[in-house]
Amino acid sequence: MIGLGVRATNGALEILDLPDPRQPDVGELVLEVVAAGIGPWDALLHTGGWDVGLVPPAALGVEAVGRVIATGPDETEFRTGDLVLVHEAPLPGASGTWAERVLVRSAHVARLPENLAPEIAAALPVAGLTALQALDELHVDATTRLLVVGASGPTASLAVQLAHLRGAEIVAGAGPARADQLRALGASEVIDTHVDGWAQKSDRRFDAVLIAATGTAEAAIELLTDGGRLTSITSDAPDPIRGITTSNLYVQPDGRALGELAALAASGELTLDVQTTPIKDGAAIADRVAGGRSGGIKYVLEF
Repeated sequence: MIGLGVRATNGALEILDLPDPRQPDVGELVLEVVAAGIGPWDALLHTGGWDVGLVPPAALGVEAVGRVIATGPDETEFRTGDLVLVHEAPLPGASGTWAERVLVRSAHVARLPENLAPEIAAALPVAGLTALQALDELHVDATTRLLVVGASGPTASLAVQLAHLRGAEIVAGAGPARADQLRALGASEVIDTHVDGWAQKSDRRFDAVLIAATGTAEAAIELLTDGGRLTSITSDAPDPIRGITTSNLYVQPDGRALGELAALAASGELTLDVQTTPIKDGAAIADRVAGGRSGGIKYVLEF
């Protein structure tokens, strides 16, 4: 089968001829991939930054939409022919979703809603689960004053929308070019975090801060009330001060939560700016995304 991946650890991305996944065991499925999301995290899979059990030569990728083509023994939830979406890590087959077929765990899979386009669904798993789990970590509800720094990226923009659905008061930190878009997604105010000393210039105070832009956490923590909460999805949470709780959030697969996110996307309550690319152009797009040059667009490989 064809896949986009690496021949060796730290190898260059290239199109490979890979072996088919093994037959699924109990609690596993084999999917025929329809579309697969590309994220900055994918560059970490073969460099030691994120150990997902990849064994090169292998495809990268940890999220996808696919059609079930084989099920493990005694599978009761999913059947051959079902269209599903998935975030999978670690990878049970040691190879990822940027391939024509992939082995996944059925507990990490959700059915694709009939009115949700596969390319939109394939963009959702990692970004959506990260956003949801970060808001849970921050205990965001209708009483929360929330600051989202780096709000224009796919994950953070979903966090803004999910927090808005919870009734939180949201201030977005982003460049002015994205201000109107973020207000439309639910932010009541946008702070220009590209300006030097942006945090010192704000008189706002927050109960919770979500960090989605590297290098902003030390400034943002000063805007938290005593005893507030800060979670970073860029692995740079500062040490606690003034009773503030700080943490780094690393996404976990969750089929049930993924189904809830897919339902929200199908109903139009969650949106993403998605652009598809054929596998032949995937290496160049993946390099762009890894380099932080996606411009807020979520890219998806189509098969």
